[in-house]
Amino acid sequence: MDDIYKELQKLGFSQYECKAYIGLLKHSPITGYEISKRSGVPRSMIYEVIGKLLEKGAVYTVPSEPVTYAPLAARELIRRLRGQFEQSFDYLEKSLSALESEQEVDVIRRISGDELVLTEMRQMIKQATGEVWLSIWEPQVPAIQESVDACTEAGISVFTVLFGQAQTRVGTTYHHDYMAPDVAEERMGGHLTIVARDLEEVLIANFAPNTAAWAVKTKDPALVLVAVEYIRHDIMFAEVTKVLGPEKVETLWRNKPDLYQVVTGKSFLNQQ
Repeated sequence: MDDIYKELQKLGFSQYECKAYIGLLKHSPITGYEISKRSGVPRSMIYEVIGKLLEKGAVYTVPSEPVTYAPLAARELIRRLRGQFEQSFDYLEKSLSALESEQEVDVIRRISGDELVLTEMRQMIKQATGEVWLSIWEPQVPAIQESVDACTEAGISVFTVLFGQAQTRVGTTYHHDYMAPDVAEERMGGHLTIVARDLEEVLIANFAPNTAAWAVKTKDPALVLVAVEYIRHDIMFAEVTKVLGPEKVETLWRNKPDLYQVVTGKSFLNQQ
């Protein structure tokens, strides 16, 4: 019975209201005194409780002498409550969304924890209506593969730069081969990951060993533009690398001090 009380309380019933309504379901019609006696609601409180149940439409009076009370049928009560809550949800969804659209677009949300970050990534991909841009690493692929596949099946373009195995495909995939993954991982302090959708929203995350993942998410147009251009650049460079060959590209940056520092984040003079 306690579980029923807890669920009714979630719907706005007090504990005494739960007891009175359940008591009436078992025995009705009965007087207020009898409700108190059978349900355990104090006599000093019973008529106040009945009044609240009448306001909710959960009970009704039966013309008699003395007045007695009967419950609204359980199925009817649930149907009515469900309708009321759905109306409230519809109203709040429209009203709160209208308020949300008035916010500054440069609001930045911060997210912590691997599962929360992956959940945000999946949700963003599912919300896409036109195109998705990804820069991800092999370990993140299983968490988003289904969402990406759903996008491509719906005709939504998904362009991916992947730090991972050559056979792995996540939408239209370009592999980041112009440097060893460990070089990028060391420079960035982990697996820098980007999800951008519809040129409207971007999530920038980092998954690092032995620490919780973190991410920032925003609709700021400047940050969205920078993130997408970053991915476009990597896609183009991935294609150039395929033509020139990874060895030639690596030789290019490893032997030039300025490019060495650009790629590795370290001084050329300090290389071992």
